[in-house]
Amino acid sequence: MFRNLCTLVAAALLFGCAATTRDGLDYSSVSKTYGGPKNGQGRIVVLLEKGYAGVFDQGYPVSLDNEPIGELKTGTFVYGDRPPGRHELSVNQWDFPGVTKQEVNVAAGRTYFFVTKQSERSKAMKVGSFAGLTGMAVTAIATSGNSNPGPVDFDPLDEAAGMRAISELRLAK
Repeated sequence: MFRNLCTLVAAALLFGCAATTRDGLDYSSVSKTYGGPKNGQGRIVVLLEKGYAGVFDQGYPVSLDNEPIGELKTGTFVYGDRPPGRHELSVNQWDFPGVTKQEVNVAAGRTYFFVTKQSERSKAMKVGSFAGLTGMAVTAIATSGNSNPGPVDFDPLDEAAGMRAISELRLAK
């Protein structure tokens, strides 16, 4: 029995270490297939760089103007085309006590790249979770005044850096 339990734990650990493979289109294929931003619109691209996804890569539900544009997971990107003007990029996870919001002022013909990073509040909530539900509740209250109450930060990238960062990523499904 003990040997079976050890084998099961070892298999779970190895499964968690396996590289996450994404099979969506790459950005150049998306651009060739669907073209650039629609005429008179700009494109907003949000990416989550490759890295260790952990055992659970739950992803971030990304919305643009309160319309879902995709579930962002490690090594993927999502995008949306919008007319010129102000638009709101957001992530709202059902299990996180806050929403990340970023205003984007779009110009026609431009592409805007944002890389997502775990927010300071999200990092604190993970640490608080080690103390159970009470720890999470105390951490949620203590961090409720953070400038970004949501799970991620949207860090803007210039177009050259965005193109380099996205070159190995895949379109989220």
